[in-house]
Amino acid sequence: MGLNLPIPVATIGLLLASNVFMTVAWYGHLKFKTAPLVTVIFISWGIAFFEYLMQVPANRIGYGYFSAAQLKTIQEVISLSVFAIFSWLYLGEKIGWQHGVGFSLICLGAWFIFHDFG
Repeated sequence: MGLNLPIPVATIGLLLASNVFMTVAWYGHLKFKTAPLVTVIFISWGIAFFEYLMQVPANRIGYGYFSAAQLKTIQEVISLSVFAIFSWLYLGEKIGWQHGVGFSLICLGAWFIFHDFG
């Protein structure tokens, strides 16, 4: 009883969900500086488990439709997008013009990955 989603939709959806878990695992503990390091490491590992439950199938489903380089590029653009939103909403960090310029350059790089110039 699958959803029969198109490969790009399934792949990108799983990568998006995976990156939400990854960002929380890697950066969520920053608000809890007094928590013991070993505690946050184990909690982060537990959260990262769910990241892998989505990341691995995303790559398995997407590979063949996308090249490995394209899958990695999609993952990185999603990762930076999720991180920017997370750092703004959860950590309260400002997103400045330089972040926009840097992200635009990364997106330009992604554009090159997805185009075949011969």
